[in-house]
Amino acid sequence: MEFTSLISADTICLRLHGHTKSEILDELIEVLAKAGKLIDPKAFREAILKREQTFPTGLENGIAIPHARTDAVRLPAIALGIAPDGVEYGSLDNQPSRIFFLIAETESVAEEHLEILASLTRHMQESHYIQSLLQAGSTNELIGLLAANVVEASADTTAPVAAAAPPRVLAVTGCPTGIAHTYMAADALKVCAERMEIPIRVETRGAIGERDGLTEQEIAAAEVIIIASDTRVDMDRFAGKKLIRVPVRDAIRDPKGLLERALGGEATIYSGDGDSARPRPATTRPGIYQHLMNGVSNMLPFVVGGGILIALSFMFGIDAFDPDSPNHHPLATALMTLGGSEGAFGLMVPVLAAFIGMSIADRPGFMPAMVGGFVAVQSGGGFIGGMIAGLLGGYLMLAVSHLCRNMPRSLQGVETVLIYPVIGLLLVGGLMYLLLMPLAAINSALVDWLASLGIGNLVLLGTLLGGLMAVDLGGPVNKAAYTFGIAAIAAGNHLPQAAVMAGGMVPPLAMGLATLLFRSRFGANERRAGKSCFVLGASFITEGAIPFAAADPLRVLPACIVGSALAGGLSMYFGCQLPAPHGGIFVIPLVERPFHYLLAIALGSLVSALLVGSLKPALAVEARVKD
Repeated sequence: MEFTSLISADTICLRLHGHTKSEILDELIEVLAKAGKLIDPKAFREAILKREQTFPTGLENGIAIPHARTDAVRLPAIALGIAPDGVEYGSLDNQPSRIFFLIAETESVAEEHLEILASLTRHMQESHYIQSLLQAGSTNELIGLLAANVVEASADTTAPVAAAAPPRVLAVTGCPTGIAHTYMAADALKVCAERMEIPIRVETRGAIGERDGLTEQEIAAAEVIIIASDTRVDMDRFAGKKLIRVPVRDAIRDPKGLLERALGGEATIYSGDGDSARPRPATTRPGIYQHLMNGVSNMLPFVVGGGILIALSFMFGIDAFDPDSPNHHPLATALMTLGGSEGAFGLMVPVLAAFIGMSIADRPGFMPAMVGGFVAVQSGGGFIGGMIAGLLGGYLMLAVSHLCRNMPRSLQGVETVLIYPVIGLLLVGGLMYLLLMPLAAINSALVDWLASLGIGNLVLLGTLLGGLMAVDLGGPVNKAAYTFGIAAIAAGNHLPQAAVMAGGMVPPLAMGLATLLFRSRFGANERRAGKSCFVLGASFITEGAIPFAAADPLRVLPACIVGSALAGGLSMYFGCQLPAPHGGIFVIPLVERPFHYLLAIALGSLVSALLVGSLKPALAVEARVKD
């Protein structure tokens, strides 16, 4: 197939004018749209951003290759753009990107296209070749340089592929779209292994499936296996072999280091229990952020489902779920049991912790982190305690697995079913008890301190109570403020509880409002969760904001605290009183000065939403929650 079927003069822009990642993508997408290559430019942009969430496509040496495979593409094409001054694009070497290949492929990828794309990427690590592209004076000169590259690479593929010696290292590379990174990783490993005089064979798992598959004989004879893939790989064939698994970007960024790690003792015996079948996700933000997001995405159904069922139970009466109430209704009890602390809400924090731990350490981190999250719930640690449990479970189990890497072969078969669970449970559970046991005393002291304040300065007290409701969104600080409000009702003062409920309603309402006002700041999962936040906030279920706070605590929590404090202070200023302990909108008719009360909640929610929208950086848009 002719190279010009993918790239031509009308899909090249010699000077891009954008100064941000988003602006660059918009320019390149417009180039393809004007060339008639796209059916739906907006849908194609969404596909590109979704791909960027999985793994940033900024490489080294000033190259970026954003790409997507979608039915929004009419004809396969490549848009090439050059930004001479460079643009921050999240590159592997943290340097600005200057040359951009925007690859658009249809859902049915042609094998010839992939061969062309793979050949294009083979020289992207060569500085002299990149410099020649930057110095090209016309589109025709640029096309000539690229076409020569494709011809040269195609000629190379006709050479014999058999290694002079049996492969010492075997590798599997793969990326979610299978268009570029799969082959770049494979080539990087091959070139580096040749320089290091290490016989290697690489299996690629791209958009057209498996290529150069590894044979049973090669696997049996190999010294070590490298899995550099962000897609699922058939792992059973590697049982009993030394294996190391990394994201595909590691093979592109540092192939030499990866080979040295694999041969230097970091690889461990793969037990064949399915542990490594799940790809370790690549991330636009390495480290804790991605692990927290993994926990949040798995926790979301528990928050939404449980919160909605709790809200539905209130429709029968605020205390209709209580068998001792004269308003008791069995359906309300069932809804509260399924959604509340005995059901979905009771599992919310352990699930958050479990999937944070699993994201860090795979299956060995799942159980210890989940138990740690359960301990956090029982000890009143809230979602912050759950996040701590997840991080502890993950990183401690990483350390344990590292220490066990050189265990006698006779024990390697039982490490995942005996050693990891026992040691992990002891370490994580023990540390959680040490960390969380003081919470009860702190909580009690906080309630006593609130009681000592009295009600001399009502506006200050309302501001304090409202703000405390948003500090940990249902955790011990939130419970302390709520307990003070209940005690005030028992003492005949209905002002504090109105401030408490106003402050507790603001965080989820604010997050729902923020996802509407600032759609570009949130991923699809967050926008969907935002819709349910209106129901949860209106029902005084502060926990509805937890997924947003867990994903971005340093921005979301301060914004929510400010809005909640404002709502609580205004409630006191307006003289709103609430005789009911719970209920949200269901008890608004019981509030003294209800319209002023709704105004206080609305203003607090708006302020928090505006703060969240202004604090979230634009460059983080493409790297938000996975869809």
